[in-house]
Amino acid sequence: MTTTETSLVRVLEADGSFAPSPASEQYLPLIDALTDAEFEQFYRDMVIIRAIDTQATNLQRQGQLALWPPSRGQEAAQVGSAHAARRQDTIFPSYREHVVTRIRGVDPVDIIKLMRGLSHGGWDPTDPKNGNTRIYTLVLGSQTLHAAGYGMGLAFDGKTGSGDPERDEAVVVYYGDGASSQGDVHEAMVFAASYDAPVLFFLQNNHWAISVPVETQSKVPLVGRGAGYGIPSVRVDGNDVLASYAVSRALLDESRAGLGPRAIEAVTYRMGAHTTSDDPTKYRGSDEEQRWAQRDPIARMRAFLLGRGAGEAFFAGVDAEAADAAEDLRARTVDLPPPGRGAIFDHVYSEPHPLIAEQKAWLEHYEASFEGGTL
Repeated sequence: MTTTETSLVRVLEADGSFAPSPASEQYLPLIDALTDAEFEQFYRDMVIIRAIDTQATNLQRQGQLALWPPSRGQEAAQVGSAHAARRQDTIFPSYREHVVTRIRGVDPVDIIKLMRGLSHGGWDPTDPKNGNTRIYTLVLGSQTLHAAGYGMGLAFDGKTGSGDPERDEAVVVYYGDGASSQGDVHEAMVFAASYDAPVLFFLQNNHWAISVPVETQSKVPLVGRGAGYGIPSVRVDGNDVLASYAVSRALLDESRAGLGPRAIEAVTYRMGAHTTSDDPTKYRGSDEEQRWAQRDPIARMRAFLLGRGAGEAFFAGVDAEAADAAEDLRARTVDLPPPGRGAIFDHVYSEPHPLIAEQKAWLEHYEASFEGGTL
């Protein structure tokens, strides 16, 4: 595998021009099959989630949230891959995949509940309205093990490799460049490769593991880590939503067909802080941020759509929709009620458990012993 620029799959240049790189040629039929409505939906999803992301960051600064992990700059990698997955696929996010979860059907306020300290998980992954989306995982890399195990189960149960794209299932797991150095990720790749699990390992290389640059983490492109385990791996321009979509779609189809795991390194950039408790000015310079700002995924897709004839009315409508979504998030956040004290017991086990029931009853009795029945 070469490490030159020509090995990077890119369809749109930074200025929005359609200029496929040599490595993208095999994926172009998947892009040719897309409609103008689908192109516009990619753009709409990116703009709306950036507005939601900005609003959530402001809410944290104003004391409404304990923490928020911004996703600014990584929208194209996430939107493209999320739309590439089929409805029956299962998604294992990390903790920055806000637009992935939204596309799959998760209410963004459910993420807010988690970051506000009102929920122990955020949402019910078994609820059909959440689109087979597992909950956020803040323990770096552990979700790759969950995904590999789930994918192995799909293979054992005969839910992959039948040749029916509407029935066969696959898994997408998201993680970052920092997590790619965790042992859990490598163990997951070993098991997925050994058992031909239908897992797409989607690595978002945003160049910074909090304050550690990617060059310190690895002396070679991170795409080589999956390839080292015999997993076919592709390096994608993560700020090009079309490249992200096409490669993800192709590799997921291969995994569903029973060909085993696949891996993507989406080369992107975290424009904001690692989380709202981080100050990136302490470890990186503004020159670097400005260089990446010129590759902004939303500006790139906007230019592409303008070249295809999209009018100002469309863009104005998207901006208005994004503003409404952000304001709705704010209004519903400040109106969230506190959870009941008993909520901590409710989802420890999937079925009733006598020890948990005993503990919950003890707490209720203890609280009732105080005047007024509350602490």
